[in-house]
Amino acid sequence: MSYRSLLRVAGAGFFPLGFLARLPYASSALSTLILLQAATHSYAFAGLASAAQSIAIAVGGPVVGALADRHGHRTVGVLAAVANFTAWAALLAASHGPRPGMLLAATAVGLTQPQVGPLVRVHWSRLVRARDERHLLSAALSYESSADEVSFVAGPAVVGLLAAADPVAPALLTMVVIAAATLPFALLCGDHDLPRQPTPDHRGPHLPRRPLAVMFLAMTAMGVVFGAVQTAVTVYADRIGQPGASGLVYAEFGIGSALAGAACVWLPTRFSLRARYVTFAALLFVGTLVLFAGAQLVSLPAAVGVAGCTVAPYMINLYALTERLAPPERAAVAMTVLCGGGPLGVAAGQGVSGALADAHGTYGALLVALAGAAGALLLAVAAALADRGREVWIIDSVPAPEASRR
Repeated sequence: MSYRSLLRVAGAGFFPLGFLARLPYASSALSTLILLQAATHSYAFAGLASAAQSIAIAVGGPVVGALADRHGHRTVGVLAAVANFTAWAALLAASHGPRPGMLLAATAVGLTQPQVGPLVRVHWSRLVRARDERHLLSAALSYESSADEVSFVAGPAVVGLLAAADPVAPALLTMVVIAAATLPFALLCGDHDLPRQPTPDHRGPHLPRRPLAVMFLAMTAMGVVFGAVQTAVTVYADRIGQPGASGLVYAEFGIGSALAGAACVWLPTRFSLRARYVTFAALLFVGTLVLFAGAQLVSLPAAVGVAGCTVAPYMINLYALTERLAPPERAAVAMTVLCGGGPLGVAAGQGVSGALADAHGTYGALLVALAGAAGALLLAVAAALADRGREVWIIDSVPAPEASRR
């Protein structure tokens, strides 16, 4: 049983600590939005600050990844956690001052965001390779995607409950979790840093830029879907007169994705990464098509539950392809570049779907989700055709890590 083997490899304590460590990322945008809206009584400004924070996460993530590759995950992970804790303290202090200070502090929170999700995937890759159990990597990536989805359900839910009592409480809890979980987890994940191998180029092996750009755009398309669905369920909840229901409906999206992600461990090994990429991109498009049509013909909550099941398999495959693409010495920066596409896509999806929702309601927002999934499918098909024609795209362009050491 693969998941049982993960317990043996990493230890039972790794899993609860790792789950808690990623909660600040899952809840930071909503915590910032609530804090600054309460401070300024302006949703427009709070939304602007939250968007700036998301863009800063996308910009700062690859920097954190590059530093982690160069100086080790433990050192950079600890420094990022301390810097993020300090940025949150600055945001709390700035919430009592002028708006420019709030905007700068919110941006600093994004720039210093600990990259738990990307770096823990690199940790798994190194760990199973060091133990000569690379067959467990698929199970590890499946688990991590499921954990991400659950965190994006649990984090905002906890924020909503705390905000009902005090708008400052979510930010305070985030700081507590950074100190009690994110910082210790950075120390734990640093235990298996690989020794640095000297290379003729002091900057280390080069990343394959075109394939990595494809992965970045693929994750951006996924972010567009996320942002548009978030807008759609918010509009739906407002239209039925139950604004609090938006979190519950969106939770269905995350739960369905988590279950599908957990099931990916049982996919046959002969089902190649290249074939999975096109297949799961097609399933994602079908899922958003079901969501768009089902919201009109059946109900949005039911359609969201079905569509969510197509998300995690697609994302797991993007992580697996990126792990295969990157030389071990540059794995962290590759993963953070990949993940940087997510918040950019979410910001774009929310912006465009919000404008369409004003004119066309829920269906206008869902149309953006459908467009994002269509873009993901077209990108996958184009990449597969280029790969078949020239044999220099993803899998064939970079040897597997085991082969590269023989």
